[in-house]
Amino acid sequence: MSLRPRRVDFDQTWSTLLETVNGVITCGSVARATWNDRFSDVYALCVACPEPLGDRLYHETKTFLENHVKSLYQKVVDSNEENLLTVYQRHWEQYSKGSSFLNQLYGYLNTTFIKKQKYSDADLNYGGFTVELTDQMLEIGELALDTWKKFMIEPLKNHLLVLILQEINSDRHNNCVNQTVLHGVITSFVDVEEYKKKSPLQLYEDVFESQFLKETGDYYRSEAAKLKDECTCSEYMEKVIKKLQEEDFRSRKFLHPSSYGKVTHECQQRMVADHLLFLHGECREMVQIEKLQDLENMYTLLKPIHGGLALLVQEVEEHIKTMGMEAVRNLKGDNVPTQFVESMLAVHQKYTELIKKVFRNDQQFVGALDKACATAINYKSNPKMPCRSPELLAKYCDNLLKKSSKGSSETELDDKLGSCITVFKYLDDKDVYQRHYSRMLAKRLIHGQTASMDAEEMMINKLKQACGYEFTNKLHRMFTDMTVSNGLQDDFSQFLKEGPTELGLNFSILVLQAGAWPLGQSNLPTFAIPQELEKSVSEFEKFYNRKYSGRKLTWMHALCTAELKLNYLKKPYIVTMGSFQMAILLMFNESESVSYKEVTRHTQLSEKEMTKQVQSLIDAKILNFEDTVTTESVFQLNMAYANKRTKFKITAAIQKETPQELEQTRSAVDEDRKMYIQAAIVRIMKARKLLKHNLLIQEVISQAKSRFAPNIAMIKKCIEALIDKQYLERTQNSTDEYSYIA
Repeated sequence: MSLRPRRVDFDQTWSTLLETVNGVITCGSVARATWNDRFSDVYALCVACPEPLGDRLYHETKTFLENHVKSLYQKVVDSNEENLLTVYQRHWEQYSKGSSFLNQLYGYLNTTFIKKQKYSDADLNYGGFTVELTDQMLEIGELALDTWKKFMIEPLKNHLLVLILQEINSDRHNNCVNQTVLHGVITSFVDVEEYKKKSPLQLYEDVFESQFLKETGDYYRSEAAKLKDECTCSEYMEKVIKKLQEEDFRSRKFLHPSSYGKVTHECQQRMVADHLLFLHGECREMVQIEKLQDLENMYTLLKPIHGGLALLVQEVEEHIKTMGMEAVRNLKGDNVPTQFVESMLAVHQKYTELIKKVFRNDQQFVGALDKACATAINYKSNPKMPCRSPELLAKYCDNLLKKSSKGSSETELDDKLGSCITVFKYLDDKDVYQRHYSRMLAKRLIHGQTASMDAEEMMINKLKQACGYEFTNKLHRMFTDMTVSNGLQDDFSQFLKEGPTELGLNFSILVLQAGAWPLGQSNLPTFAIPQELEKSVSEFEKFYNRKYSGRKLTWMHALCTAELKLNYLKKPYIVTMGSFQMAILLMFNESESVSYKEVTRHTQLSEKEMTKQVQSLIDAKILNFEDTVTTESVFQLNMAYANKRTKFKITAAIQKETPQELEQTRSAVDEDRKMYIQAAIVRIMKARKLLKHNLLIQEVISQAKSRFAPNIAMIKKCIEALIDKQYLERTQNSTDEYSYIA
């Protein structure tokens, strides 16, 4: 076959081509050779001399398609009512398949003749003129679909819609319908315009979807009213969920995917959103009784509705808050810290699981849990008194980390410390916890009460992850001091070996940095060390001053412990006690009875401290004395003392927590807060230069909330203090605006 253009008899060629075109559009049998020849005929007509005949070929094909579709329309119309959809779908399936083959047959006409005359996408989208799509030529496949739309769908659309809606309604009532036919008819509204770049679903939406959604809404409005009258709220929710699932499945059987969400939304609006008051009215009871299945159903229904979950979230928060308050409000007995932490953890664990299972870890409910737990944990039994939670949590951690903690494996301890962090994160006053924790850590380290240094470091690392390095900086330095002190002890032992001095006793020390340890250096009790220890103290000072020049040692005798061997009884005992108690007992080396005044003169202890230390020895039955201790009292050794243990400990009074210590901790926290707030104000003003009073307070609160909830009155006092120190000044134009003084 020659590709050269030549004269072509259109009528003769078209009559031959028409036979094949008719066979293709009806999906008839066309031989391969015939198919190839017709390709050649289309090409020959498009390049014919002297004038190409593509335009005439296009119009003749268009006329054929119109006549063909009209004949099919007549067949559909002539079918009876029951078979109309089936006949329509059968002809459409054949026609749509044939039109795609026809488009291939006319490939050359499409590419060389029609495409050149079509407007480009850019013209349609961005051209500065209005384009009527009916004015431009369509590719043959597109033309076939457009012809079906004009001569089949347009005249039949109302009739088709009625029949489709009847079939879907029949399916809703569990009657058998032909899924293939119904789906084919509905998707034909989409397929006939699939070639369109703009709004390819326009026909589907106009002819079918809008009316279907209206019909669906009416149906489910009626269904909802009927169910509401017949059922309880629990039953109503179960049936609505079932109907939503059925309608979603129905959509996937019959409709185009673009309709799935719209149908579900319409059903939700009619069956859930229109009855929010009814559903919300049952929320409180369901939450309080914790009807998990009902709550899960309620969540499933309310989640997609705008604002639907707000009341349920609020009720869940109130319920968790109530449970949390009951857990922490009336704690009594000796083990309050453990009761507090474990009760709160039980509440948190229970409702974390509930939210995970029932509400699928929805962030709104997780937030409600956090708010409720924070309210319960930071509850104050007396609004004028500080919250006790930081102190109780610190004591709980102290009990876990002490040597006396029994029966906890390393894994269990790790889990319990992790649980402590869960409670810690909810504390408003994290700085108060830090103060209590550091004081208790200091006692554990100094008195050798730590069960595991690894566990101590693990807890500090957990705190660092929760609050940052600054929060745990001093705690890390305390550990560093313990390590350095061990090295110093070794160096001191070597120093003694090299010199001529013999101490005559075992002497070990801890050298602690004043800034890192929460040990008040003011108001240290006066104490004259026993003669037996003077050589040890002076030798260590000599060693330390030689090693470090310019450093000052402050001896904290109240924190010291000593081991004494009691040799005056039937069997010897080794007793661990405080240094003040040791000084008192050493006086009995010279005499079996000692007066109060002699002890006071010898030890230089204050009357209050003296009474406390003597009383602890009387309570331990080391000394015999039955009356109230006065300045005229005389004490004697209990020569009949006996103990099952040959090695025991008399708890030093300093190791027991006192109200004064708690008050000092609170005062220290207040001072720290003032310094923190002042530093925050300076940072903010240095960056902003000029700021209104209320904005400054908001920014300070924002910066401080990770450590504590700052008091507005304290912030105002700090601002005044910084004005006095000439860091800030009030602007001349406004009394509630500050400027930074560089």
